Amino acid sequence: MNRIFLGAAAAALAATPAFAHHPLGGLPMTSFADGLLSGVGHPVLGFDHLAFVIAMGIAATFAPARLLTPLAYVAAMLLGTLAVSAGLALPLAEIAIVASILVLGGVVLAGRTLGVGTAIALFAGFGLFHGAGFAGSILGQEGGVGAAVMVGYLIGLAAVQYAIALVAGWAARRLLGASESMAVNARLAGAAVFGVGLFLALEVVEGPLVAAIAG
Repeated sequence: MNRIFLGAAAAALAATPAFAHHPLGGLPMTSFADGLLSGVGHPVLGFDHLAFVIAMGIAATFAPARLLTPLAYVAAMLLGTLAVSAGLALPLAEIAIVASILVLGGVVLAGRTLGVGTAIALFAGFGLFHGAGFAGSILGQEGGVGAAVMVGYLIGLAAVQYAIALVAGWAARRLLGASESMAVNARLAGAAVFGVGLFLALEVVEGPLVAAIAG
C-alpha cells in the first residue's frame, strides 16, 4: 500500500499546472456540450484543482455531514467562477489555490477531524479562489462564450468535483481501510497532496527568486 502512495505522490509531483487545459485543447466553445465537456475535464486535467478536491473529500468523509460540507465548496466555487467571469478581480488567486492544497493536505496529513463549521469555512473560502482559476478558462476563449456554454461549463464543474470529493472519501474508507482521520493510509494520502502543494509553491516562487538572483 505504501508503494502505491509513493508512486502516486511521485506522479503528482511530476505534474505541472501546464496540464490544467480544458479537454477541447483551446478550441472555441460554441455549445452547451462544449461547455459541459470543458467543465468536466478542467478539474480532472488540472492537478492543482484535483489535488485539493481529493484532500477535501478525505477531510470531509471523517467530519460530520460529509455529504453536505463539499457542497459549500461547490457553491463558493461556482460563485467565484461567475464573479470573475463578470469582471470582479480576486487578487492572488494562484497563491490562494496553492495555499489551499497545502492547508487541506496538511489537515489530512495531521489526522485532524474538522468540525462542520470549520469544514464549511475552509471549503467555501478556498472554493472562491478555485472558481477564479476556472474562470480563466472561460475568459481565455477568443471572442467570449455564450450563455449555453457557460451553463454547461458550470454544471460540469459542479458535478465532477462533487463526485470526485465523494469518491475520494469513499476510497479512503473502503479501499484504503481508513476508519478514522488518524488512520495511516488516510494520512499518507494527505502527504501526497501536501507534496503536490509544495511542488506548486516552489513553481510560484521560482520566477521571483530567479529574477532576484539574476538582478
